[in-house]
Amino acid sequence: MIISAAPLADLGHRLPQASLRLGRMDDSDILARIREMVDAEHELRRQMQEDPGQVSDGAERLHDLEESLDQCWDLLRQRRAHREFAQNPDESETRPRQQVEGYLQ
Repeated sequence: MIISAAPLADLGHRLPQASLRLGRMDDSDILARIREMVDAEHELRRQMQEDPGQVSDGAERLHDLEESLDQCWDLLRQRRAHREFAQNPDESETRPRQQVEGYLQ
């Protein structure tokens, strides 16, 4: 499965395609991807503070980035649950954004 990297691309970050394929990654790879996205989120927030005229565009990119992060966290939780119940964590799949965003917190 592939999670959108559009917010990262907009920041000028180039990530290798392999890092976008979350379904076949192990937990440490997913956590590394999460760290990259959190760093991009912080950079985007900094840019929005420095240039308030770009807030509307930045807000949309930030929203996309936050949803992608939610998908990554969801995948990581799935993998951990599979492992806890003696199932193969590699059977975990990235769920659609709409599904992940619809969860009650």
